[in-house]
Amino acid sequence: MGLLGGLDSGGWQMIAIIDYGMGNLYSVEKAFTRLDAEVVVTSDPNVIAWSDKVVLPGVGAFGDCMYNLREYGLVRIIQAVVERGTPFLGICLGLQLLFEGSEEAPGVAGLGIIPGMVRKIDAPGLKIPHMSWNSLELRGSSPLFVGLPPEPYVYFVHSYHAVPTDPKVITAVAEYGGPVTAAVGCGNIHAVQFHPEKSGEVGLRILQNFKELAE
Repeated sequence: MGLLGGLDSGGWQMIAIIDYGMGNLYSVEKAFTRLDAEVVVTSDPNVIAWSDKVVLPGVGAFGDCMYNLREYGLVRIIQAVVERGTPFLGICLGLQLLFEGSEEAPGVAGLGIIPGMVRKIDAPGLKIPHMSWNSLELRGSSPLFVGLPPEPYVYFVHSYHAVPTDPKVITAVAEYGGPVTAAVGCGNIHAVQFHPEKSGEVGLRILQNFKELAE
């Protein structure tokens, strides 16, 4: 049985992919569509508020993304759906935006949902950005990683990584000149630094696990 086998598809639930003018929106949408998920790419706060699950993708610079989230009027609705307990998934820069700020954009406040900062990867002798397949060291028992093989490989493209105030929220790390935060989770909040939509069958399994989460 493949990585995507063994899960009940459950009832239809709407997954909102937040559109704020930046990010790998349609590749994420396509991946969820392959899993027979009902998805909508939207910047409408009302649609986001009433969706069963919410995804925040992100590609680009921290400061630009936070600027767009504010211009689109999406900061408060993101904070509200998280506070309400809606299952939430951040992808790549969408993980970093959950934190208080980033060395990439000094003085720019992040969403502040998870305490901590985003730091530049310190990997002497290695190329930055970290742009490659890499294995994960899974920590704890994140529901995103149910059914994955030991040390699964996923695809990364990033120069910065999150350093949470509480290291217990880290659910996976990758080795790149030292441990690099690859995923975080607490309560209904889940986020991955890598690109599940570009990570083959492993990535699809992660997205299906998110799809199957109960509210």
